Amino acid sequence: MPHRKTSVAAAALLGLSLLAACGSGDAPESAAAPEAGAEEVILANGMTPKEQIDARQAHLKNYGKAFKTISDQLKSSDPDMAAIQTAAANLVSESEGMDTWFPEGSGPDSGVKTDALPAIWENPGDFSQQVANFQTEAAQLSEATKTDDVDAIKVAFGETGKTCKSCHETYRADD
Repeated sequence: MPHRKTSVAAAALLGLSLLAACGSGDAPESAAAPEAGAEEVILANGMTPKEQIDARQAHLKNYGKAFKTISDQLKSSDPDMAAIQTAAANLVSESEGMDTWFPEGSGPDSGVKTDALPAIWENPGDFSQQVANFQTEAAQLSEATKTDDVDAIKVAFGETGKTCKSCHETYRADD
């Protein structure tokens, strides 16, 4: 039993740190007001910068909810495996198309508040690799949840969180 308590405590600590790293969007909604003229710009995808950033933030907030669900369940003495599986599957489905969430013109230079750093557009190859890494780890986490092996899920959850944090270190402000 002492080993289980240590394992649960370690998972709780890991979960909180991952949640802090990945659980928030670009910026608070109240801070997303565009400066004059920002609404007049139409991106290549037909959206305004504000619409694109709002859509991006919605996806990222869904990530936060999924990470929180998994973290909370892994801290539980009797984790709800169905909730973990659903949250992990949501990470996978939310990450589809993630590489399209950051079109040219949807960064800080748009005049809309965003925590996305210019480095995203300055280093598109590396940013795309970071996105691909997250998608791979999220898929592996989802597969791990199908085993009902809590220890394997904790490992996969940690790896998924590391990819999220790694990207934030370079491409997101206010972390």
